[in-house]
Amino acid sequence: VFFQRLSGNKDLEEKIYNAFLSEEELADNASPALNDIRRNKRAAASRVRDVLNRIVSSNSKMLQDSIVTQRDGRYVVPVKAEYKNAFGGLVHDVSSSGATFFIEPQSVVELNNTLRELEAKEKQEIARILAELSAEVASFAGPILGDYDTLCILDLIFAKGKLSYKMKASRPTLVEQGRTELNRARHPLLDPDKAVPITFAIGGKTDTVIITGPNTGGKTVSIKTLGLLTLMAQCGLQLPVGGDSTVRICPNVLSDIGDEQSIQQSLSTFSAHMTNIVRILEKAGPGDLVLLDELGAGTDPVEGAALAVSIIEELRSRGVWVAATTHYAEMKLYALETPGVENASCEFDVQTLMPTYKLVFGIPGKSNAFAISRRLGLEEGILRRAEQSIGVKDKAFEDVISQLDERRQELERELATAKRQAREAEELNRRATERMSNLERDRDKLIFDARLQAQGLIEEARRSAEQVLEEAKRLKQEAADGKDANLAAARAAFRGELNEAQKKVQTQKVTKQAMPLPRSLRAGDVVEIVSTGTRGTVLTTPAGKEPVLVQAGILKITVKQSDLQLLDQSDKPKEQPRKRGPVLQAPTSGGMEVDLRGQSADEAIMELERFIDTAIRRRLETVRIIHGKGTGVLRKAVQQRLKAMPQVKTFRLGLYGEGEDGVTIATLK
Repeated sequence: VFFQRLSGNKDLEEKIYNAFLSEEELADNASPALNDIRRNKRAAASRVRDVLNRIVSSNSKMLQDSIVTQRDGRYVVPVKAEYKNAFGGLVHDVSSSGATFFIEPQSVVELNNTLRELEAKEKQEIARILAELSAEVASFAGPILGDYDTLCILDLIFAKGKLSYKMKASRPTLVEQGRTELNRARHPLLDPDKAVPITFAIGGKTDTVIITGPNTGGKTVSIKTLGLLTLMAQCGLQLPVGGDSTVRICPNVLSDIGDEQSIQQSLSTFSAHMTNIVRILEKAGPGDLVLLDELGAGTDPVEGAALAVSIIEELRSRGVWVAATTHYAEMKLYALETPGVENASCEFDVQTLMPTYKLVFGIPGKSNAFAISRRLGLEEGILRRAEQSIGVKDKAFEDVISQLDERRQELERELATAKRQAREAEELNRRATERMSNLERDRDKLIFDARLQAQGLIEEARRSAEQVLEEAKRLKQEAADGKDANLAAARAAFRGELNEAQKKVQTQKVTKQAMPLPRSLRAGDVVEIVSTGTRGTVLTTPAGKEPVLVQAGILKITVKQSDLQLLDQSDKPKEQPRKRGPVLQAPTSGGMEVDLRGQSADEAIMELERFIDTAIRRRLETVRIIHGKGTGVLRKAVQQRLKAMPQVKTFRLGLYGEGEDGVTIATLK
C-alpha cells in the first residue's frame, strides 16, 4: 500500500541527476550556455599558462621559482625582490619575508581579464540553472512532500523489522481489555543469548504485583521490562517475548524508578521518591500502569511500609495496575492477605549464594542480606549478632519463606526431570512405532514376493507334469495300436524335460532375505546367517552397524548385520552327538548332499569317498558336497580328490541359490 502511494517524477529526477556531478559542482552539460562558458574558460586559462611559461623560461634568473601560480584568481609568477622593477607588471602579493613579489606580467593582463569575465558569466549561469531547477521542484512540492512522508513511514517500518530481527522478537497480541502476559520476556538492552527470560502476568484477578528478593536479583529489571515492553507494543514494535504473549493497551505508563536525590534541590532519597509519587498520583487514572521501585524506602521501615500500602491502595481504588519492588516484610504479608495483590520473588540460589534472575510468582522472596554479606566477606561474629537481634516472628516468617522456596525449587527440578523423561519416552515410542510400521511393511512385501514366486513355481511344475502325462498317454496309445514305441528315447526325453523343469525351478528360486533386526544385537544372541542357512552365536556386541563376529560351529566368521536373522533362544537347535559317516540329505535339486563342514581335510576325504560310493550304488547322477567357504582349504582338498576319482564325470562350484563357493556340484558316471 505504501509503495503504491509513491508517485515519483522520473523526468525531474534525471534532469537533476544529469545536472550535478556532486553536491558542490554542476556538470558542464547542465545547459548549453554553461558548456560554452567553461570551454572558453579552459581555452583562456590555457593561453595564459602558455604565455607565462614562455616568460618563466626566458627570465628564470629573475624568478624565485620557475612556476606559475595564482593570486586573487589571476595568474602570476614569483619574482625576486631585486628584479621587481625590471620585470614589469602588476604586483598582486608579497611573501612574508619580502623576498618574493607575485607579479602579473603586462602581457597576460588582458588574458587574465578575459578569464575573470568568463568566471563571472559562469557564476551567473550557475545561479540561473539553480533557480530554474528550484522553480521546477517547487511546482511539484505537493507530490514530493507526500512521497517524503511515505518514505519516512517505510523507513520506520524497515527499522522496526531490523530491530525485531536483531532482538529475535515476535508479535504479541494487543487487547484493550484483559491482562498483560509476557512469556519468556527479555529486556531489549540485554544480550539475548545471556539474558534469563522471565514470565510476567498482571491483570484479571491480579491488579498489583509486589516483587521481593535480594539486591542485584533482577527486581528493578523486571518492572522495567514490563513497562518498556508495554510501551514498545503500543508503538507498533515487536517484542523479545514468546509468541503467545499478550499486552493490554494502557493510556499511561507512569514510573518511579531509580534514586534522584539532589543536593541542589535539597532532595534526599525518600524526598526524591515522594516527589515522583506525588506527580504520579496527580495523573494516574483507570487503566494506567504504575511502576514503583523500592516503594517506601529511605525512611523509617514501619512508617515507610505503612505509607507504601496506603499508596498502593489509593492507586488500586482508581483502577490502576501496580508493579512495585520492596524489601519490607509488611508488604509481603499485605500481598499474602489481600485479594488481587500477588507476591513475586526473584529467585536466589542458597547453595551458590547467587541470584538466578528468575521471576517466580506466588511466593515472596527473601532479601538474603545475611547470605550476601557473608559471601562478600563480612565477619561471622557480626552476622551472628545481627541474626540474634531479629524478632522471633520475623525470623519464623523468613524461615517459612525459605522452606517454601526450597520446596518450590525442588519441585521445579523434579518437574523438569519428569518433562524430559516424558519427551524421551515419547521419542522412543515414536521410533518404536515407526520401526514396527517399517517391519510390518517389509514383512508384507516379503510375503507378497514369496507368494508370487511360489505361484510361479507351482505353475511351472504343473506344466511339466501335464507334459509328462500327455507324453505317457501318447506312448500308451501307440502301444495299444501295436506301434513299436522307442521306450529308451521316450525315457530320455522325459528325463530331459524333468531336468529342464528342475533348472527353471532353480533359477526362479526365491532368495531368502533377512528381516530387519527388531533390536540391536548383543553378545550371546542366537542368529542365522541367511545366505548360507547356518546358525551361530554372536560373540561380541557390535557398535552401530559394523559387522558382527559370529561363532558358527568351530568357525569364527565376520558377517554383515544385514545378513543376520535374530532367533529366539527357543529356536536354538539342540546339540546332538556327531555321527560318523556320510550325512546324506535330500537337497532342493532332487539329488543327494553331504555336509563336510567342521571336519579336517583327512576326515572330509574319507567321508567324501564313502558318500560317492553310496551315491553310485543308488545310481545318482548329481550330488552336492557342502564344504563351506572359510579359508578354502577344505574346498581345495575335496576338488583335488574328485579329480582323482574315476566315478566322477565332472564337477563345478555351486551357482547363486545353490550355495555358491560353499558347495561343489558333482556329476557321476
